[in-house]
Amino acid sequence: MSVRRDAYDDALARAHEHAKAWLDTVGTRRVGPREPADVLREGFAVALPEGPTAASDVVDLLAELAEPGLMAIGSGRFFGWVMGGTLPAALAADWLVSAWDQNAAMRYATPACVAAEEAAAAWLLDLLGLPAASGVGFVTGCTMASFACLAAARTAVLARVGCDVARDGLAGGPAVRVLVGAERHDSIDLALRYLGLGAPTAVEADSQGRIRVDALEGALSGTDGPTIVCLQAGNLHSGAFDPMSEAIEVAHANGAWVHVDGAFGLWAAAAPALRELTVGLAGADSWATDAHKTLNVPYDCGIAIVADPATMRGSLGVHTSYVIADDTGAGDPIDRVPELSRRARGVPVWAALRSLGRSGTAELVDRLVRHARSLATELERVEGVTVLNDVVYTQVCVAFEDDETTRAVTERVIADGTAWMSGSRWQGRQVLRISVSNWSTDERDVRRSVDAVARALAEVRG
Repeated sequence: MSVRRDAYDDALARAHEHAKAWLDTVGTRRVGPREPADVLREGFAVALPEGPTAASDVVDLLAELAEPGLMAIGSGRFFGWVMGGTLPAALAADWLVSAWDQNAAMRYATPACVAAEEAAAAWLLDLLGLPAASGVGFVTGCTMASFACLAAARTAVLARVGCDVARDGLAGGPAVRVLVGAERHDSIDLALRYLGLGAPTAVEADSQGRIRVDALEGALSGTDGPTIVCLQAGNLHSGAFDPMSEAIEVAHANGAWVHVDGAFGLWAAAAPALRELTVGLAGADSWATDAHKTLNVPYDCGIAIVADPATMRGSLGVHTSYVIADDTGAGDPIDRVPELSRRARGVPVWAALRSLGRSGTAELVDRLVRHARSLATELERVEGVTVLNDVVYTQVCVAFEDDETTRAVTERVIADGTAWMSGSRWQGRQVLRISVSNWSTDERDVRRSVDAVARALAEVRG
């Protein structure tokens, strides 16, 4: 039967009301969820009804059952892990993406979504100062962005020694050596595992987690086989950036492919005041980032960028009789991602960038860094708090008298609900890790969050 537009009216109207109600409270409610999954499951996991339920009733029930278990990730006081909020234009665009229900795989079949994604890709390359001819793929998150980039790297470095990995696989070929900083994100190891490249070789890092160029040079010396070097733009704990110019020069002099994990830090290149952190970054061969972090678009939206688009297509693309391949020379999205079916993730990126513009994007990044520095400054004024890192970007790591106190304060901050800051371990110490990633964070959020930490520390001492 033909689609009746009014079949959607009631359900969408209820979803709209519930979404507005959520957004009305997200900035004032406790940040953490009130109920755990085991409790919530009792409401969700009832016996499957024998007959249909009205769509609007399902939406109402879903909102009611989920509400106690929702994390206010969009709150200006959410500083856990590295998760951004959602810009208004990006959220609205994501709703349209769901309504349009396009599989953004082929230029011929879904031209509107592909055109928006290609425009967003060009804006990204321009804002970040990366080679304009690079291939850009929109994937689920930064892990898969690194997967896509490292798949291209694997193809390229093996081709240099006469191996065709697409035809012959890895068996029988030379081992691919991968060098990483000792403080890289574990998602790099995960992507390498998926690609069959095994565990990487860790290179010594400095006190802020930056790879040491002299150690990298030593590790590369005498290397003549296929080699990949993974660098980092934004350390998970300190926010520090690897010395890009020097490290890339050393890696390329030794014939290595250079990949940059810039999950949240790549966006520093869009802010003139912060570009010193990324000097030389454009000389790498591939880059990965996550638009849900610093750019604040909805989940899921990783971005894989490869300077040589032909290598990217050769590593990830597929051609079948039923796929209507692009004949313009631009290539299809299906050639730049490890998926045959996907939603149009790049459309909210287009909307976010179109709403911000060049100056707004820079101001967004600058504001996140400014609030991180304010948090560090204010926390250092609290007796017993030690800021452990140089706050060069959006990350702040603090510790208290000892590991036991740090763990206890972290638990109390989370239980209090005013702010959410995640615990971690860095350089042999338990830490309270603060990641400023939300576009809506303001000075009042900073003040309230500092007060929450001070209050938690006082309770632990008392």
